[in-house]
Amino acid sequence: MNDDSARFTWGRWRLPLLGLAILLIVVGPVVLLQRLSRANLDAADAVAHTHEVEAAVMALALDVREIESSGMMIALGADHPLARQRLVTGRAELPGRFETLTRLTADNPEQLVRVGRLRELVDARTEVVEQLLEAPDAYRGSVVAPLATRFPIRALLNDILNDERALLERRNQDAKTQRQRAEWLALVAMGAQLLLLSLVLLSLIRQEARRLSAEKDTVRASQRALVVLDTVREPIVLLDSEQHIQMHNAAFAELYGVEKGKTAVSLDALGTAWQDKVMRQRLDDVLARGRELWDYELQQDTADGLRRTVLLNARRMPLPDKDDNAVLVTVSDISLQKTAQQEIAALNRQLEGKVEQVSEVNRELEAFSYSVSHDLRAPLRHVAGFSDKLGRHLGEGMDDKSRHYINVIGDSARRMSQLIDDLLVYSRLGRSALRLQAVDMQSLVAEARAMLDANESSDGRADRVEWRISPMPIVLADENMMRQVWSNLLGNALKYSSQRERSVIQVEHRLQDDGSHLFSVRDNGAGFDMAYAGKLFGVFQRLHKASDFAGTGIGLASVRRVLGRHGGRIWAEAVPDQGATFFFTLPAALDAPLSTERDA
Repeated sequence: MNDDSARFTWGRWRLPLLGLAILLIVVGPVVLLQRLSRANLDAADAVAHTHEVEAAVMALALDVREIESSGMMIALGADHPLARQRLVTGRAELPGRFETLTRLTADNPEQLVRVGRLRELVDARTEVVEQLLEAPDAYRGSVVAPLATRFPIRALLNDILNDERALLERRNQDAKTQRQRAEWLALVAMGAQLLLLSLVLLSLIRQEARRLSAEKDTVRASQRALVVLDTVREPIVLLDSEQHIQMHNAAFAELYGVEKGKTAVSLDALGTAWQDKVMRQRLDDVLARGRELWDYELQQDTADGLRRTVLLNARRMPLPDKDDNAVLVTVSDISLQKTAQQEIAALNRQLEGKVEQVSEVNRELEAFSYSVSHDLRAPLRHVAGFSDKLGRHLGEGMDDKSRHYINVIGDSARRMSQLIDDLLVYSRLGRSALRLQAVDMQSLVAEARAMLDANESSDGRADRVEWRISPMPIVLADENMMRQVWSNLLGNALKYSSQRERSVIQVEHRLQDDGSHLFSVRDNGAGFDMAYAGKLFGVFQRLHKASDFAGTGIGLASVRRVLGRHGGRIWAEAVPDQGATFFFTLPAALDAPLSTERDA
């Protein structure tokens, strides 16, 4: 269980536990004190009961003495009316005395036995007194003297009194113990109540502190929310059911000229900006039916005198301090976007015209290219054919100078034919559609290398070339165009390193962080000056003499066109007489599974 759930559980059960503690500490001692009070009352009743028993025993003994003394006086001849009255009164009170004594000792069987024996002895003694009164002369000497010894009652009276006093002693001890317990319980209860009061006060203080802290946090949160709301540059307003402003931010006040912090302002008071009936009806629907208003476009005249295009978004939300709902409205100024869209539309129209012009120019260029490539072929064939015929016509009689002229004419015609072929290829690269498919770059590199090796073998230079080819991927591209890329790059690397004792050509691939492919072709050939690197990929641009390295100057321009159509690019780095490295990329969108084929 985490701290939040523990605090929630404690907060949930805190008041019930506090009430239970109050019940135990306050009500418990009261109940125990009542029980102790009843015990004290019982002890007091026991003391009074003992005194009552003593009084009853004393009264009984007194009545017996009165009866005996009065009977003896009468028997001795002192027959006085007072003695007769005391004798009659004593006889009449004896049953009541015994009944009282029996009632008082009804809870003590031993005492009841003693009371019973006492009654027998008292009855026997009163019977002797009655016999004495009936025949005083006959019983005077034989009865009166042994009366106290024949029917002794003092021992029984003392036993009854001693038993009651022993009970009284025990009861007084119990009462004392109960009082001590009551005193201790009162002290403990007072301490517990003081502790409870302290805990209650501490809890109230902490509760008050938490309440004040919560109020401060709420105030700070509210202030932060207001600061954030005012910081937002998009106008925001909260409307009640009457479409009166309950709250707004600084951007809304600035845009519509509302005094900052002023609320309960009707939208009607903001001028014509909020008078659109459809928009007002939509706001009513948001509040009444819970619908949401999304990107409602509206033209508004704002406080700065400008007419702006805005997007309104609104949704219903409950108010935290009222049992009511409100509408939260956000206003997005899209005037600049609208202006930009209009400008973009105008530019698009202009661009369409430019595209049409470019298309027309391209068609003219294609027609020109076709015308040049085909119309020039016939004169070239004538030049080459007639130069050959002239050479055969002159035969052995042709001198060296004439033979040189004829060779120059033939070589130039063939070079012109090659230029025309390269121009046609370059032109087709821009016109033909891409046929994207999975292309194994490893196979294309191996194919281009095999063709170059075959040419080198015919010249007896195959053992002078060292190929270092890394694993190549499979990409999605136009296979014929990629074949031309590798043929041109590897052919150039071999051509410009042909003057080395050993040509070293290194082909590598690396997957870049953005997922695109980076290929490189490095050679140890003639290199070039980086100051002229900008001319490297132009048509008919050459950085070396034709006498040093043959070529038409169109191969690298064709490579750049192919890679451009595939979304890639090409560049080169070189140092004169130390070799050159050509880099080109293909975007990640042209990915296919990596080839596992390796060139040995």
